[in-house]
Amino acid sequence: MRMTRAEARERNRRALLDAALQVVSRDGYRARLEEIAERAGLTTGAIYSLFGSKNGLLVDLVADYLRPHYEEIEQAVPAGLDLLEAVDAFARYYRRSCDAPDARSRLSLEFTLLDMALHDPELGSRLATSIRSQENHLIALFTARSYDGSVLTPPQARRLTTALRALFVGLGQGVSLGLAPGADEQYFADAARALASGAFLTGHDADAS
Repeated sequence: MRMTRAEARERNRRALLDAALQVVSRDGYRARLEEIAERAGLTTGAIYSLFGSKNGLLVDLVADYLRPHYEEIEQAVPAGLDLLEAVDAFARYYRRSCDAPDARSRLSLEFTLLDMALHDPELGSRLATSIRSQENHLIALFTARSYDGSVLTPPQARRLTTALRALFVGLGQGVSLGLAPGADEQYFADAARALASGAFLTGHDADAS
């Protein structure tokens, strides 16, 4: 059966993203559009048509890479948990992901993208915007959960999400590099619960819009 134009476009988009992941993971900011297109069986014109630019391709690559990660978090942190229970479940999920077969390749990609962003401020700005957009899923996940006789507001959930991301990225890198001995699921959960404390959530700008 012949593919529709939309189906062909999505197939080409998927092929370019898969090829970009391989080339970018290996070459970083030196990645060449010509090789990405060749691996995908397409031309560089297809990259510009689908993504607008090399940076557009990279931004979509990151969004595509993060999307299933956030979907898995939503499944790991069900509705009905209070805030500390939700934070505990999120921490344990993140720690388990550090032992996944692709954990080191994911870490390598993270370092590569950071290096690329440092070489190209415009790319860094676009990547930051894309990642913040994905993190809105986490903000929504924590908003309105009960804590200490009240419920978490969206600004408080945003503040908490930023802090948890920093905590887990740092600890996750430590686990992968052998710099966090003893940082098991309970360690991650205890650290996250301590972060999600009343003192932190009621900081001077926790209710800022």
